[in-house]
Amino acid sequence: MKPLVAIVGRPNVGKSMLFNKLIGQRLSIVEDTPGVTRDRIYGESEWCGRKFRLVDTGGIEPRTDDQILSFMREQAEIAIQHADVIIFLTDVKTGLTASDQEVANMLLRSRKPIVLAVNKMDSTGRVDPDFYEFYNLGLGDPIAVSAVHGHGTGDLLDACLQYFPPEDDEEEDEDVIKVAIIGKPNVGKSSLINMLTDSPTLAKVSSTPGKTKLINHFLINNSWYLVDLPGYGYARVSKSERREFSKLILDYVLQREQMHFLFVLVDSRLEPQKIDVDFITLLGEHGIPFGIVFTKCDKLSSNQTESNIARYRRTLLTEWEELPPMFRTSSEKRQGREAILDFIGNCLTAAAPNE
Repeated sequence: MKPLVAIVGRPNVGKSMLFNKLIGQRLSIVEDTPGVTRDRIYGESEWCGRKFRLVDTGGIEPRTDDQILSFMREQAEIAIQHADVIIFLTDVKTGLTASDQEVANMLLRSRKPIVLAVNKMDSTGRVDPDFYEFYNLGLGDPIAVSAVHGHGTGDLLDACLQYFPPEDDEEEDEDVIKVAIIGKPNVGKSSLINMLTDSPTLAKVSSTPGKTKLINHFLINNSWYLVDLPGYGYARVSKSERREFSKLILDYVLQREQMHFLFVLVDSRLEPQKIDVDFITLLGEHGIPFGIVFTKCDKLSSNQTESNIARYRRTLLTEWEELPPMFRTSSEKRQGREAILDFIGNCLTAAAPNE
């Protein structure tokens, strides 16, 4: 897997602008309003022949009771946990703050490599005297950057590069087989992952649709990845955000050679939904190997559940000659766990190289 670099810092220090500058396109929203980036946003870049992933996080306010700011901090902590290198971005215009020191302490506790960058050093020539106070953070030599003009970004990436894992390790990780899970928000993806892995808290479960908005990889038995993809069909996000999620999903599903199989989750309580049928049709058109997992089968009587599944089969048979594998599940009752794990086991066996 490509190295992951996380950009973290207080709100409005210029994280999204730096992210956009480093990946060469505008994925993150840039405004003067603190807290515009609420979720993690991923992109890819390359430096000195090494490809890497970059994640932009919401601003960290160490001490806050605000629900949105707490969520942003939580998203940043998840990014820190998975990062190979952390860029801690500060702002020379506001100077060193108590919040900067608290964020620095949090990053030090992560025991991850930290590259300290001081943003908004937009003038060339004389160094702003306030730049030197960032040495007080105890994170080594700060790097002066300008996210607006790009000054110092080469030095910044050079500093990150020295912490990247060896390329041999990266190539080996890329060969690990990936089995992915996808579905509409609140269909039960996180609950299914927790059931399959026997870990009640591995994936975050919420009654609020859209809790998982980014790609999460869970390494299983050090041999394969269970991949939690964002839900498609968000109802509570802007059109621009919805387009980004759609692009993220399609890029992963249609271009990932190592994605061996995809489970599409469908709520068994509902009649066939157009968005699900359209997505399934897209997979068929592109030859993506997939199966359908009917979730929440304990919520209706067995007759009602079977009636709904039969309706799905009839709908698909109007366009399909052969139906994909189908699984009936209930995360609460642990129904379908063995069937799915046996199926995955057979997939891994079939994909294993012949000795």
